[in-house]
Amino acid sequence: MQILMSLLAGLVFGIGLIVSGMADPAKVLGFLDLAGAWDPSLAFVMAGAIAVGVIGFAVAKRRRQSLLGLPMQLPGAGPVDRKLVLGGLMFGIGWGLAGFCPGPALVALGMGSAKAIVFVIAMLAGMALHAMFQKK
Repeated sequence: MQILMSLLAGLVFGIGLIVSGMADPAKVLGFLDLAGAWDPSLAFVMAGAIAVGVIGFAVAKRRRQSLLGLPMQLPGAGPVDRKLVLGGLMFGIGWGLAGFCPGPALVALGMGSAKAIVFVIAMLAGMALHAMFQKK
């Protein structure tokens, strides 16, 4: 049941990315182009996602078990350190250059986007490099 619900949640998330335009790098880059032809529509998508998330986390904090009977595992706040700041900068630069972040890139990959193929390969290479450096 847990796997089925995970697949369903992923499907709903992917459809939401397609409908909102988040899987279209041109739309994302239009949102990030504050000095040019700025497209504010994704700001509304993000605001809606934040609102749903705030409500979801508020409900989840009051529960000990999920609706599937599993223990609640909410993320905790960690320190804002050099790794977090550098990782955020790298994520933002990559998002601004490519117009993709990991979730939408995987959705676009499933839609057959050539740009997404290049992005996902680069993302996997970056993950492999990170794993190599973390072992040291």
